[in-house]
Amino acid sequence: MNRAFAVLTWLCLPALVLAQEAGTFTMVEGAPRIIRGTAVLRAAEGMRFQTGDIVETSSPGFVQADFAGGAVVAIGPGTRVWVRSAGGKSDTRADLVLMSGWLKGESPANGGAYHYGSPLLSATARSGSIILYSASGAADIYIETGTATIFEAADRGQPAKAGQFFTRRPPKHVVVGNRPDGEFLASMPQPFRDTLPSRLSHFAGKKAAEPKHDHDVTYAEVEPWLKLGAGRKTFEQRFQSRLRDADFRKAVEPHLAEYPEWDRVLHPEKYQQNSPAAPTESAKTPSGRE
Repeated sequence: MNRAFAVLTWLCLPALVLAQEAGTFTMVEGAPRIIRGTAVLRAAEGMRFQTGDIVETSSPGFVQADFAGGAVVAIGPGTRVWVRSAGGKSDTRADLVLMSGWLKGESPANGGAYHYGSPLLSATARSGSIILYSASGAADIYIETGTATIFEAADRGQPAKAGQFFTRRPPKHVVVGNRPDGEFLASMPQPFRDTLPSRLSHFAGKKAAEPKHDHDVTYAEVEPWLKLGAGRKTFEQRFQSRLRDADFRKAVEPHLAEYPEWDRVLHPEKYQQNSPAAPTESAKTPSGRE
């Protein structure tokens, strides 16, 4: 068991080493939390967020994230967002995954592409303002200003322009409208109705706020991300070290059929092949020979 955990810890190192600062939380309301690595942190205004961070806001609550690449992203109440990647040499300056809740992204002109994904609908924009909503079995995207490319699952994407509203309610495919519907507008968080000016200047020259450790992540907190299609392997690897915790293991056991790699760690005896039987003396020495 210890050897297996040593291997999995080594496998997790690249993800931790590659984590880099992506921007600053320039406005924080409520009690947002960050899942960083396997720790749950209490977010604070002025703290730096990193690639790999999962942001979870309270309800009511609100977070404004100013990215180093120039985009301003608002995270609404009761929302979960994964900062999948940011910065680097790629033309895509940031890739965010909205699991549930509300997100608004305002991208600067000539600042590179920003990708905003969700389980049902995604958008890539180079400039302008986009508002996304995601829930179980539902997704909406409103192109407030500028242009974007909208993706449904793994399709090639379709161009979108300001004013268009995309909605998807499986099993139906995406429906395109010329304006957001009344339910979307009525539910949209109040701060999303205005332009989001950058607040980075308020923190220039100041020491970054340090997030406080709250607790180690539980299975209930990571389960939704472990079921996130393309990101599943990433999260299985990231949270595998939590199998050392007795409570985490107990919560995982009923679901191990969904995580064969974790099952191999916890129950290696199920995957051990029977060793071949040792040869007998008669088999070692042919009959009739000394």
